[in-house]
Amino acid sequence: MKKNLKWNLKNVVFLLAMLNTCLVFGQNPDPKKRIIIDVGHGGHDSGAVGIHGIKEKDIVLTVARNILNLNDIVLNGKLELYMTRYRDTFISLSDRGRLAKALYADVFVSLHCNASLVNSKGMEVYAHNSDNAHLKASTTISLAILNESSKKLGFGIRGVKFSNFQVLRDMSDFCPAVLIELGFVTNWDEASYFLKPTNIKALALAILMGIINYLRI
Repeated sequence: MKKNLKWNLKNVVFLLAMLNTCLVFGQNPDPKKRIIIDVGHGGHDSGAVGIHGIKEKDIVLTVARNILNLNDIVLNGKLELYMTRYRDTFISLSDRGRLAKALYADVFVSLHCNASLVNSKGMEVYAHNSDNAHLKASTTISLAILNESSKKLGFGIRGVKFSNFQVLRDMSDFCPAVLIELGFVTNWDEASYFLKPTNIKALALAILMGIINYLRI
């Protein structure tokens, strides 16, 4: 209970602080950076199912929608954001990469949730495990997102990891790409965290500000 209260207080303070910085982000003559938010799973593919019956596909869709809304509200539409799915539909892994390339993405961010048979917890971010041209940038984005989530929300951090996930492999030679495991739906505290709209908004804002910090705009 104390931990949940601490999280909630952090979320409220974080949201208020960031909403008060809206005026800092003025008009930018440079073209907007195009960010693809890849919303994991969908349709018949629920992804992980956790405590309280929450489904990964629903959590990541809600987080993604909040990222888009906060980009408009907090950043005055500073980023050009697209989602790979906007509702509960199934999109193949190959089509996710094709869409991002067709839109000429500057950054690709894939949203997922973790699950474990043990009581694991915390956020981790993946980059592709090859020595590609965008590896350094992908690692920098990963660290920026983890830093925002840890400092502003008090999230446990499992670090930057490297893997051969298809969406990362497909984007590895095109643009910086990361896959975020937001937390564990099988962990009681983190599953409970995902159930509250204020928490989801705070998490979305942390991801958004991590991207902004990487882009330095």
